[in-house]
Amino acid sequence: MAHDHRRAISPTPASTPQSRRNEWRAALSLLPHLWEFRSRVILALTLLVAAKLANVSVPLVLKHVIDSLDATAAVLAVPLALLAAYGALRFSTTLFGELRDVVFVRVTQRAARRIALSVFRHLHSLSLRFHLDRQTGGMSRDIERGTRGVSTLLSYMLFSIIPVVLEFALVAVILIQRFDWRFPAVTFSAVVLYIGFTVGVTEWRTDHRRRTNELDSRANTRAIDSLLNYETVKYFNNEEFEAKRYDEALQRFEAAAVRSEMSLGVLNIGQSLIIAVAVTLLMILAAGGVAAKTLTLGDLVLVNALLIQLYIPLNFLGMVYREIKQSLADIHRMFRLLGEHREVEDRPNAVALSVGKGAGAKAIAFEHVDFSYDPNRQILFDVSFDMPAGSKVAVVGHSGSGKSTLARLLYRFYDVGNGRIAIDGIDLRDLKQGSLRAAIGIVPQDTVLFNNTIYYNILYGRPDASRDEVIEAARAAHIHDFVETLPDKYEARVGERGLKLSGGEKQRVAIARAILKNPSILIFDEATSALDSKTEQAIQAELEQIAQGRTTLVIAHRLSTIMDADQILVMDGGRIIERGSHRELLAAGGAYAQMWALQQQEEAGEDGVGAAVQASPEMTAA
Repeated sequence: MAHDHRRAISPTPASTPQSRRNEWRAALSLLPHLWEFRSRVILALTLLVAAKLANVSVPLVLKHVIDSLDATAAVLAVPLALLAAYGALRFSTTLFGELRDVVFVRVTQRAARRIALSVFRHLHSLSLRFHLDRQTGGMSRDIERGTRGVSTLLSYMLFSIIPVVLEFALVAVILIQRFDWRFPAVTFSAVVLYIGFTVGVTEWRTDHRRRTNELDSRANTRAIDSLLNYETVKYFNNEEFEAKRYDEALQRFEAAAVRSEMSLGVLNIGQSLIIAVAVTLLMILAAGGVAAKTLTLGDLVLVNALLIQLYIPLNFLGMVYREIKQSLADIHRMFRLLGEHREVEDRPNAVALSVGKGAGAKAIAFEHVDFSYDPNRQILFDVSFDMPAGSKVAVVGHSGSGKSTLARLLYRFYDVGNGRIAIDGIDLRDLKQGSLRAAIGIVPQDTVLFNNTIYYNILYGRPDASRDEVIEAARAAHIHDFVETLPDKYEARVGERGLKLSGGEKQRVAIARAILKNPSILIFDEATSALDSKTEQAIQAELEQIAQGRTTLVIAHRLSTIMDADQILVMDGGRIIERGSHRELLAAGGAYAQMWALQQQEEAGEDGVGAAVQASPEMTAA
């Protein structure tokens, strides 16, 4: 298998100018979501401005309250009115801020929802090659963090950066109007120094955070992979081995997380030092002014309150900048999934294949098909055969001969390298994938079910089917009687990947699902391989019945199940080495005849062992 796709979504080790440009490009793609809700955005920004005006007015009112309490000019009514105004402004700051969040929350949640849905749909549109290479645990973390990053970025960009700039401008106006040049000079110098320090250290920290998130995704991938393969872990008594591997991943994550937190400590200490020095200098200047009678006590309180109001959001700005940087990285990582190339796409002029009632069986033709999963290893060589409408064609051969690849190509999970596959004379590449796959039903060898109910898993074949149709399909697949013995009947849950059911029960659910779909083309990929001989014989009759009037491709291991096929293809090394009916191939005395003879011997041996077991009292007792 090619590994280009795994490399394509692997994280970048460090922040580069190119990666930063890509991150901001991903952020710009969020603008259409803001434009769609522009009235809400404008209202939210209006409430934001109102909240900041109220916030900056609080120190001004407080100054007048302090000055009015001067012993020489105290009038009882004045402080009460000012104190009432002070309380109202304090409340208004919170009120407008909360109203702003209430108005804007739909914008962020809708954007996050739509982008997550776009990624989800895109992942389903990618080729099977991508999904064979994927690491589900890490990819799910990327989507989760990216979706959260959308909400964070939209909120912080609008409601953290803009407010800080606005508040700084308002404080600057007050300082310039009411105080001498030294006050704004110290304030502006501190702000410039603070922002420069924050940006510089945060850039350094971002690499640590990125590395931490990568290791977090890897640890999560390892854990999920191990838990999904729970039975295999138990079979080989490898619980401690898996725990050790997981702990190794956690140790690397722990070390990266510690470095990330240490760098955060450096940032916070530096920020606090800059603020403390600036506030101390300004309080010294203000205290000197009060002593010289050029400033009042109210001015001293005003300077202190303004600076605290300015530096609190600035301190918050450091965190905001970190979160914005992280959100950009997370969003970019998620958007890289959206950028994954669709290996199989509908052509602009693709047509729909007629499906559903009255569509009839389809004629299929493989014409000189070559195919390889990897350029260095070709799987199929010049494969040609016809499947007339309503016919049954079986494919046999040793493992790795290319049998299942035929089904994958017919489903168009991959495109052929050379030659073509046609349905009713139309090249698969000229058909819309949705209509093509709607026309095909498959019972795979390895049936994987959703972690849901038996009813849901059968209904999945045709989600708009009625309950009676689902039960009828279950009867046809000989699973209805078994389901009725369960306490929850059709509402019984099958567990992760259907592990609560036996192999034969899962296979019968898959057969019921295919029956319910009612397709024009059927593929049985060793469909009865997990069934015992008695059940296989019972279901074989049903499979033959549902195949009537449909074009059927049977990939078989047991040759006794395909004796009635119109044509049998024998494959070896990706080539068709024999073809004909069962009788014709036996008469030819070639590879098929040898396989038949071998299976007959094996079945005779099994029958002999079964008879010996029944005849021997000791073995029966055992």
